[in-house]
Amino acid sequence: MRLRGSLIGRRAVNLAFMILRRPWIERRERRRWRTGAKTGNGPARVFYGFERLPSADEETSGGIVKCQDLQLLFPDDPVAPRILYLVSSAFPPHAPLLVRLCRRDGGKVVLNQNGVAYPGWHGPGWEETNVPMAEIHALADHVFYQSAFCQRCAQKFLGKRDGSAEILYNPVDTSVFTPPETPRAVTEPVLLLAGSHEFRYRMTSAVDTLCALVRTMPAARLLIAGRCRWLPAEAASVKDLEDYARAKGVRESVDIEGAYTQREAPGLYRRAHVLLHTKYNDPCPRVVVEAMACGLPVVYSASGGVPEQVGGDAGVGIEAAQDWERDHPPDPSELCGAVLCVLRDYERFSSAARKRARNRFSLEPWLDRHRKVFSSLVSEAGKRA
Repeated sequence: MRLRGSLIGRRAVNLAFMILRRPWIERRERRRWRTGAKTGNGPARVFYGFERLPSADEETSGGIVKCQDLQLLFPDDPVAPRILYLVSSAFPPHAPLLVRLCRRDGGKVVLNQNGVAYPGWHGPGWEETNVPMAEIHALADHVFYQSAFCQRCAQKFLGKRDGSAEILYNPVDTSVFTPPETPRAVTEPVLLLAGSHEFRYRMTSAVDTLCALVRTMPAARLLIAGRCRWLPAEAASVKDLEDYARAKGVRESVDIEGAYTQREAPGLYRRAHVLLHTKYNDPCPRVVVEAMACGLPVVYSASGGVPEQVGGDAGVGIEAAQDWERDHPPDPSELCGAVLCVLRDYERFSSAARKRARNRFSLEPWLDRHRKVFSSLVSEAGKRA
């Protein structure tokens, strides 16, 4: 009944929007894209769907960070853009409508495609959640898939597309995300669980891994950074985490940092030895490449797109079944064994992590690929004008 009520409520909101706000949005977008079209074949001016993007000093996470990266070359231009750039995990309000209006008035659409909704992750209603994403996926002039896993998911749950597309992994600025100047001794290891924690099992798997690890290395610690959001209120989620760690007897060995900014992120990674990434079927987490750039090996659920990021020498993965119906948290005893494996040969793993980040995920080639795609799309639009 709650699900049906939520669907009815959502449809009522959509109807109200169609009646009250759509005409105003159409006028606004027409001005935006027609102004951009009048500028001819100049540089690729990009609009990210938001009138303002957060800075590196503001707390943010997920897809919007990629727009911050792109702003280094393509500042957000909400006045006279030629290209609408959207990230599937951070759509602006009414994204499908924005796409249709952009294309109607001569703009080009580029989609950065992350994961999709599926039964095990989303639960009931996953099909409806995918509807706007599927429409944008089909209409986009070019799609960047964040991993081969992201591409497979899109083809399975959103449908195949006829337009141009490619795999382009999430980047990291390896001149900013760097290892600590002084090598880390591993006698008192610090495990880092970072990112957005929307599922309780991510936390319990990490705490249980620490419980197993302190039997061998009593000085081990767990650092949890990022928003805890598996309960409606963040404060309730943090209390749940504290209570769980206390019940397991390791509360004094768990540090809880909360949300952090991109500016603070490198210093956070440098406090740890190993990134513990417990999420199942994570499509292409940026936290993984940021950690590797700072010399952190990764111990992770070998599912989703993470194995593509880490490869065979920058960490150790825990085997996981491929399942769309339910999530499979990694076994804490296996995670602990993987951590011990990494710590026994830490210098090699750490060096391999840094090298892989620099060789495969550096920011400059990622920006250059966007520059070439944007230039091609703007040129194409100019020929049709």
